[in-house]
Amino acid sequence: MSLSGTQARIIDGKAIAAAVRAEVAARVAKLAAQGVVPGLSVVLVGEDPASQVYVRNKDKAAQEAGFNVRTVRLPATTSQAQLLGVVRELNDDRAVHGILVQLPLPRGLDANAVVRALDPAKDVDGLHPENVAALAVGAPKLVPCTPAGCIELLDRSKIALAGKRFVVIGRSQLVGRPLAALALARDATVTICHSKTGDLPAVCRGADILVAAVGKSEMVRADWVAPGATVLDVGINRGADGKLVGDVAFAEVAERAGAITPVPGGVGPMTIAMLLANTLQAAARRAGLEAVV
Repeated sequence: MSLSGTQARIIDGKAIAAAVRAEVAARVAKLAAQGVVPGLSVVLVGEDPASQVYVRNKDKAAQEAGFNVRTVRLPATTSQAQLLGVVRELNDDRAVHGILVQLPLPRGLDANAVVRALDPAKDVDGLHPENVAALAVGAPKLVPCTPAGCIELLDRSKIALAGKRFVVIGRSQLVGRPLAALALARDATVTICHSKTGDLPAVCRGADILVAAVGKSEMVRADWVAPGATVLDVGINRGADGKLVGDVAFAEVAERAGAITPVPGGVGPMTIAMLLANTLQAAARRAGLEAVV
């Protein structure tokens, strides 16, 4: 049972993401009135079906927000040199404020080299070493979208981080590490767990806020969760029946947690919303108009 003796509060990521996107659209209109229309370029290499869907969703959301959107589609046979050439062109294009190279890249391409080639001021995924370092030292510039979305979900759900025990399962550079840095900057006491963590369920039970970001279907069970804890599920997996499921066994954990995100409809929609927020921020900074953000 949840701490209140009822089902956990569902954190509606779709509704919160819609609110963020509406706010971004209003600020884009304000920025456009000053002569600057945010430009987002997405680079898609190959025919990965999941990437195709993600890119279509990103394009649609950006267009609805009033951005200039351009998707550069490249064949899977694209060479490293050709891809880096495209990145350099976008770096030099003053109408482009945000660049996103859709990952994963086809076999044979070096994603790290591509990320390092991005102009850090246009790196709206927040993965360039300069942006990673800025976050690590507590002076964030452009922050990875999914971790930023997690913090936004907590803020808009009135769930405080200061003084809380914040546990992240997963240490990836996309989610676990940057999310830990964001939570630490908000005065949470942070633990990062991974495959070598001893007695992982016990560590998770110590969390006031538990984030699962490992990519294993329904790994987190009810007995991993403290009564009344907040649970954010970053995982997106296909169950045996083909349906989307998270890293958390939602039905049973919802009987114990105080608040929980569903899959789908939880953290996922926030990723695109924060991508738009990052692109707006990059455009405003380039124009010297940060106050619009």
